[in-house]
Amino acid sequence: MNVILNPMVTEEVMMANAIRALTMDAVQKANSGHPGMPMGMADVAAVLFSRFITVDPTQHDWPDRDRLVLSAGHGSMLLYALNHLIGYPDMDMAEIRRFRQWGARTAGHPEYGHAQGIEVTTGPLGQGIATAVGMALAERMMAARFPDLTNHYTYVIAGDGCLMEGVGQEAIDLAGHLRLGKLIVLWDDNGITIDGDTKLSTTTDQIARFRASGWNTAVCDGHKPVEISRAIFDARASKRPTLIACRTVIGFGAPAKQGTHEVHGAPLGVEEVRSARAHLGWDSAPFEVPDAVYAAFGRPARRGRDARAMWEKRFAASPNREAFVAMMKADSAPLRRPMAAFKAKLIEKSPSVATRKASEMALEVVNGVLPFTIGGSADLTGSNLTRTTGMESIAANSFAGRYIHYGIREHGMAAAMNGLALHGGFRPYGGTFLAFADYCRPAIRLAALMGIPTIFVMTHDSIGLGEDGPTHQPVETLASLRAIPNLVVLRPCDAVETAEAWEIALETRDRPVLMALSRQSLPTLRSEARTNLTASGGYVLRATERRDVTLIATGSEVEIAWEAADRLAKEGIAAAIVSLPSFELFAAQPKAYRDEVLGEAPRIGVEAAIRMGWGEVLRPDDAFIGMTGFGASAPAPELYRQFGITADAVAETAHRLTGK
Repeated sequence: MNVILNPMVTEEVMMANAIRALTMDAVQKANSGHPGMPMGMADVAAVLFSRFITVDPTQHDWPDRDRLVLSAGHGSMLLYALNHLIGYPDMDMAEIRRFRQWGARTAGHPEYGHAQGIEVTTGPLGQGIATAVGMALAERMMAARFPDLTNHYTYVIAGDGCLMEGVGQEAIDLAGHLRLGKLIVLWDDNGITIDGDTKLSTTTDQIARFRASGWNTAVCDGHKPVEISRAIFDARASKRPTLIACRTVIGFGAPAKQGTHEVHGAPLGVEEVRSARAHLGWDSAPFEVPDAVYAAFGRPARRGRDARAMWEKRFAASPNREAFVAMMKADSAPLRRPMAAFKAKLIEKSPSVATRKASEMALEVVNGVLPFTIGGSADLTGSNLTRTTGMESIAANSFAGRYIHYGIREHGMAAAMNGLALHGGFRPYGGTFLAFADYCRPAIRLAALMGIPTIFVMTHDSIGLGEDGPTHQPVETLASLRAIPNLVVLRPCDAVETAEAWEIALETRDRPVLMALSRQSLPTLRSEARTNLTASGGYVLRATERRDVTLIATGSEVEIAWEAADRLAKEGIAAAIVSLPSFELFAAQPKAYRDEVLGEAPRIGVEAAIRMGWGEVLRPDDAFIGMTGFGASAPAPELYRQFGITADAVAETAHRLTGK
């Protein structure tokens, strides 16, 4: 198609107008979407692609590419238009036409794995910028290990909402503290939110805030390519992360609606689209792009291809290439023999330890064998026990270590771990108390949605934490986490199950894993560890020749079930014990296996949490011994007595159900 463009329009303005036109057309056809941000940030995006970004559409996942994170995910057409124009093969015009339709790669918000060139699922504002901090941190950590093979930037396009959300502050504080100089945030500073002018809800001086957090800052006119280019050029030379406030007009080019909140999240309308085309001098029909535009975007595509080819030559000549491949592959196979030997020792010694301590013991094996595991904690290292022997801390200008002090930033930690996992080269795990999983929940949910193997270590998992009281006792948290699709929740009962939980977490590649670990010491109940029984989700821990009742328990309550079974045996009732460390893994087993494990006898569920979610294993006439409300502040043994989660209570319930 040879359309003659206005000779007065520069190439980058032409590229930007192509983004605007595709955005208007796609949103109008779908009768749904957010045209304002893509139209406002089109000039910034055009300059970024024309002059700076290094990506190769022919090999979208090569390790040393730049990362582009659209934190303001509602403006997804900006990313889809860019990926189409630069030539990602799975983003043809048919996908642009199918914007927001069933089965399209062009979802309402960018979704990782749906299309090439989408580095992270964004939508909940603030999660994108926080995840990008993890990506930028991963780049610095890989560069410390492989300086000849790692040197790229992480760019973020963010809006006012990304900066208002609390997770954004946690993220920028951490990034500034660590001086992540290859992180560049392009802020769509248009002064508009859905409700109207930002003055309705904020008077924060964002430039001052970022500077106070250790960032470099700059301001540019977001519609003047020379200013945009200068700001990005200077940012790339900074040793600190950079915020560029791009002063833009939301919906730029739509003459009647630009600069107003009306253009934020609704189609422009047929007449306004027609007026915008005339205003921009865009003569092409809907969903048609001049050859000159494709040619202009072809230049950065070739630049990226050449950069990738040069990287491959360095890689072929690098003495570190095998180690680099191993890091990127993150294969846990070398762990199998050492972990098997470790579990055998556990069986032999039968230690009585909290599962948080058992986790630390297992991590000594894990971190001693696997170089790609990266630990951390939200200022609870001594409680979560996530740091093992010899792990050096990550610090500004010192990225060779393997332990990250996230500070009291659970929101930011969880999102940053997602970024580490998405970047590649590392398997991150990080800890906090289980009650604070709610602070991590948006990132946990996104990890599950993206299918990435982030590992969340949550300790102090029940009323068993004792005196800290109900604010820290997560009675409802397990149920709510088990409700998240594609998340594996593991609540091990002893040191052996905890070691097996770590095996599962490191072998799992397609979804996140969350461990719920006890504060209080628990006896070793397993006497066999040749097979990873925890991987089945549930299994018969203690069998009986006949089965009068089945006691089903998780975590610290398996010990209570065991004590109850001992008492019942003396009283003539045969009680089998089922350990159920993972509802999700158990539900994935064949029905015949589940039926065999659960049996036909009356069942009693035991867990120091609410009953919600137990309906998968308990029938209406079965019983549950657990919590019905919040906890209290007292020593753990007293709490279990006061709330009736005891071996005596289990035994009495068994008598009632069996009639014996």
